Amino acid sequence: MSGLLERLNASSIINATGTITLHGGSTIEPAITMAMAVAAQTSFDMADLQGSASEIIAECTGAEAGIVTSGASAGLLLGAAACMAGLDASLMGRLPDTSGMRNEFVVAHSHRNSYDHAVRAAGAVLVEAGVADRVVGVGIRDTEPWEIERAITPRTAGIFYVARPDSLPALPQVVAVARRAAVPVLVDAAAELPPKSNLRRFIEDGADLVVFSGGKALGGPSASGILCGRRRLIASALLQMLDLDYDFDAWQPPKHLIDKSELPHLPRNGIGRSCKVGKEQIVGLLLALSRFVVTDDASRMQSLTAIASALVERLQTLPALRAHIVSDPHRAHVPCVEVSVEGAGRASEICAALRSGTPSVRVDASNASRGVLTLVPTCLKVEDAERIGDAFARSLANA
Repeated sequence: MSGLLERLNASSIINATGTITLHGGSTIEPAITMAMAVAAQTSFDMADLQGSASEIIAECTGAEAGIVTSGASAGLLLGAAACMAGLDASLMGRLPDTSGMRNEFVVAHSHRNSYDHAVRAAGAVLVEAGVADRVVGVGIRDTEPWEIERAITPRTAGIFYVARPDSLPALPQVVAVARRAAVPVLVDAAAELPPKSNLRRFIEDGADLVVFSGGKALGGPSASGILCGRRRLIASALLQMLDLDYDFDAWQPPKHLIDKSELPHLPRNGIGRSCKVGKEQIVGLLLALSRFVVTDDASRMQSLTAIASALVERLQTLPALRAHIVSDPHRAHVPCVEVSVEGAGRASEICAALRSGTPSVRVDASNASRGVLTLVPTCLKVEDAERIGDAFARSLANA
């Protein structure tokens, strides 16, 4: 392995930024990589494999159905495509050309973000509603349900909702608006695990489609995700991802997921073909999901807290640093370590020194301007605390 990394000129890093895609997502347990290796040596009918995945995902999320995607972004694209095309083969074949179609997704102004490009990539148009006074600090109000309702027109294909701990309006209020207008709600919950209860929460709140990342807290492959929700929408999403080079009469899709009688014609290969997910990712994600749902949130928190405590103990021995455990509102149920650095501008210098050191240590420097570096323990082990402490000591000397 080390020889391959040297050949690739890609040295491994110590990742104290969490399960972000920028640094490769989650670290995968050996049992999961072994299952992926077995799957890699096996052939499957991919529609049947996704049909089996749907049953497991439905059991874990409470949704009618679900599929494994090649990531949360792929789930958003497929979900948007499903809302716009439904089970109409001719509409599927046109995407991303949505001229003359219901192609608008109403979204609260405060929910706009870089990742919603995935929705637009399907051919959707995002229609913003409301004003984010609360977010920019000039007031207490955010988008309100009536503003979303007023933005709905005959061209509305759905409502796009980004789930965060502080998202407003509340999802049940948005769902009530959507029900009155008979449009679906697509929820981006990519990073909203843990807690484990969130696997079911958004479906229970009435969402029609929910997207989760597989390569974050679930501990699955980085290039995996979950799209779950109403069966007909999931069927549409899967149809737009699968290789459909079949003779229609001989085609036998999984009956509990795709009702062939609802399809007078077999769609052509759809916009989601670029989002196809491999058999290895499907098997790895399903095993990771199965392990996640049987792990107690308290046990997970206890393990992460032990790592965070080891980091604090080691970093407190260094001069010019103060370290303590904090509860980060943007990383629900994850104890983070906040490191305060004495001296104006030194935090950024230390961050740069950590990055360029051997081994390279990556930390969250989003608050470096106020002298704070944050360490996230989700991709670390207790024994990493000593190496990180040594790296900080060298960086302090060099900064």
